[in-house]
Formats: sequence, C-alpha cells, structure tokens
Amino acid sequence: MLSDNEVKIKFDILSNKLQAGKITEVISEASLLLKKRPHQVFFNILSVAYQSIGEFQKSSEIMKTALQMNPNNPYFLNNMGITQHKLENFEEAEDYFKRGLKIAPSYINILNNLGNLKKDLNFTEEAIENYKKSISVRDDVLETHLNIANCYQSLGKYEEAINHFKKVLKINSKFTIADRLISSMKKYQKDDPHLNEMEIKLKNGNLSEDQLSHLYFGLGKAYEDTKDFEKSFFNYQNGNKILKNIIKFDIDREQNDFIKIKDFFVKKNKKEIPQSSRKFIFILGMPRSGTSLVEQILSSHKNVYGGGELPFLSNILKNRFLNDYDNINLNENKKIDQLISSSLEEYLKKTTMLDSTNKDFTDKSPLNFKYIGFIKNIFQNSRIINCRREPTDIAWSNYKNFFPDTLPFSNDLIDLANYYNLYENYMSYWKKDFENDVYNIQYENLVNEPKNEIKKLLKFCNLDWDESCMHHEKNSRSIKTASATQARHPIYKSAVKSSDIFKDYIGDFLNHLEN
Repeated sequence: MLSDNEVKIKFDILSNKLQAGKITEVISEASLLLKKRPHQVFFNILSVAYQSIGEFQKSSEIMKTALQMNPNNPYFLNNMGITQHKLENFEEAEDYFKRGLKIAPSYINILNNLGNLKKDLNFTEEAIENYKKSISVRDDVLETHLNIANCYQSLGKYEEAINHFKKVLKINSKFTIADRLISSMKKYQKDDPHLNEMEIKLKNGNLSEDQLSHLYFGLGKAYEDTKDFEKSFFNYQNGNKILKNIIKFDIDREQNDFIKIKDFFVKKNKKEIPQSSRKFIFILGMPRSGTSLVEQILSSHKNVYGGGELPFLSNILKNRFLNDYDNINLNENKKIDQLISSSLEEYLKKTTMLDSTNKDFTDKSPLNFKYIGFIKNIFQNSRIINCRREPTDIAWSNYKNFFPDTLPFSNDLIDLANYYNLYENYMSYWKKDFENDVYNIQYENLVNEPKNEIKKLLKFCNLDWDESCMHHEKNSRSIKTASATQARHPIYKSAVKSSDIFKDYIGDFLNHLEN
C-alpha cells in the first residue's frame, strides 16, 4: 500500500499532468493507483479527468464507487453533483450538493457549484445567495466573483456586475474575460480609463491566445463606441482569427446532419403521439436575428414563462436520433414512436425543473431551426416563431460578439455566409410540410411597428393582448445571452442597418451568400 507521502507525490504528478492536458495518462495512472490504495484524491482526480473530456457517465461511475466507500465525503458529493449537473440530472445534482453542505457548510466549491446549478435553472437570486455565502467565507476566489457578476449582468444590475468583474481583475489582471464583459455593459468615450487599461495590457504583452481573444473583442467594442471603426474592425478581426484557429468549424459536418434529418423526414412525417397539456413556444432563427427581443416580449405576458436559451432539445435529439442514426431502422414505426414519446417525456422533465406552472413555455434556442420537423412531431400543439433579419446585420452582429464554442461559424465571414446559406436551405425544406406551423417575424418590422407586430405575434401564439408586452424592458427575468443589454432597453431602431458602417470590411460574407 502507498504511504501518505507517496500518495502526495503521486497526486502532485497527476495534478500537473491534468493541467497540461495529458488526460489519457491521468486516467490510466489514477486507475492503477486506486488499485494500490483507494485514496480520495485518486477518486477525485479520476472523476475530474473524465469530466474534462465530457465522459460524465464514467465520472458518475467513479463517484458512485467512491461514495459507497465513504458516503459522507464532501469532495465526493461535490464531484458527483457536478457530474449529475452536466448529465442534466438536476434534482440529483442538487441533492448531492445539499448533502455535501450539511457536512461541510463552508465548503466554497459546493457553494459555487450549487450556485451554478441554480443559475442554469434560472433561479438567479438563489444562485446569488450561494455565491454571497461563498464570498463571505473567502473573498479572493476569482470564479465566485465571475459567477456572481454574470448573474447580476443577466438581471440588468450592471453596476453590481461591473464591481465584481473589477474584483476579478484585481485578483488576476490577465483574466481578460472580465475586460470583455465590462465592455459589453458600458458606453465608451475617448480616453476612457478602461479603454486605456486594455490597450496597456495589449502593449505589455505576455498574454495567452485565449486572453488576447477576449481583450481584442473588448477593444473592438470600445472603439466601435468611440466611432473609430477601422480600429474597431481590426480588433474584432484579430479576436476572431484566434478563435477560428482554436475552434475548427466544419460545414461538412453540418451538411451531413442536414442530410440525415432530410432522410428521416422523407420516410417519416407527422406521428400521432400523446400530447403535453403544456404549450411550448419555440423561438428560433439565425443567432442575432432578434430571438432574445421576441422572447423578452412574449415572456412579459402574464401567461408565459421565458425559459431562455436551452440546450435540452438539441441534446435530446442528438443523443436519441442523430448520433445513433445508423442504428435506427426508419421502418420500425413502434421504435420511432417510442423515441419520440421518450423525447417528449425527457424534455418535460427538464423544463419542469425550471418552471412547474401551466404557463406557456418559451424555448429560445436559435439553432433549433434545424429541428422543426422533430418539434412538430414531439410537440404537436407547439408554436414556432422564426426570427428574420437583414443578412448583413446578422453577419456583423455575430462577428463582433464573442461566440467561441456555441457558434463556431461566427468567427469567420465566409463560414458565416455558408452557415446562413444552410439556414435558408433548412427553412426552404421545412416550408414544404410545415409552412402553416411556422410564423416568420421580421426584425425590422418589429422595431418599426411594434404594436402591430406584437398583436400578430400574440394572435399566432393564441395569447390574449397583454399591455405588458409593449414594455418588455420592465421584465425582470434573467437574460443569459449576448443580447442581454439590448433586450433590457425599450424597442429602438438603431440596430437596423447597423452593419452599414462596416460594409467595406464584410465583403467576404456578401460574396458567398447564395441569394
């Protein structure tokens, strides 16, 4: 058996390898060390290693074994809570975190992670309370200030958010995520102190590619505010170049998914399955087409709950259909019916964790435009709203915002054009069978004639008129998208043709549009 000193030495080696990204070595060596001595540090690092590569089921199995040996270990309970959160088993995750806090009420990792769970479930005030408890234990943890700042920003409490982002920078001045997020909440004038601080960081160098990318986007926003459009584009371009090199977008993979989906719906159309008593409203379209504004308007209605940008439907469909497509026999009607019914059941379970009332529920995930056929099979009483906007405004708004993993096509103007073409192809395809099921709303019409457009929108959703929808800026719900700041303002027209001042820089997008 390994001595305590040997355990410490081995653990330090594994920790260094984990930080260096040598995950396979960590998994192999930690697994062997557990056989020599089943020490808690080896269980935990093995669990974290599996988490880091997205193998959450394996992480869960490791923690299950660990908890059988010691069910009251707060480190095990924390790791299991993280794993269940990632697996979208939200009730189980909360149970593990709360069990851990009963044993170790001041354990800041659990307080933070329970806060993260509450934030993801839109219980933002509860999330803030957990972060505050963590800060009361230790005020120098960067992640806690970052998390609470994000919550305040999502609630439109910008002063509180900026104060915590500044604390992040005080802890680590190179944590330029905070610089970028501060830039998204303020309007810059020339010689703004924060603009100068960002420029000094850039000139001093010694920043990683990741740190530089955030700083470039922050500077791009600052120079756009000061109307130095050449410098603005230069910084946005530099930030996007870094992200494109890190994140390899593959349009062929997207096209292949489209082929699978078309193949499915050539052979299968609408299925009759038991319906949910709850009505879901899916708001979709190209990102930056006005989806956040439309959801903010609808969720201002007394009979609507705004679910936000949810990964649930996409994850369900990928796991049940697309990732296992080659093994699905499309002629087995019973199997297809079961897949559709189980998809509905899983989606209902997850959304009920966010809101258990019988209000209409909005799901504002723009890329769900890929799944319109599935939506109409799974949720046959649903409403689908397709948000449209002038293509160059969409392209520019994507390009100037920081979308690393979620929208990898946004970091290159040609990729943006190719993806926009794919979006149009999807919508043309769905139009054949679902034209009457999709309501198209044009962003420019909405901001120019809001009352008329909102009336038509509510009518399509079978909702009575509610004057609150005309005052969406008073809606206090959390908004966790890049449009959070804009969606909290009254409707304005300045975003129409906002790309015109950059038209000389976005020729690659226009040259690759099919229409």
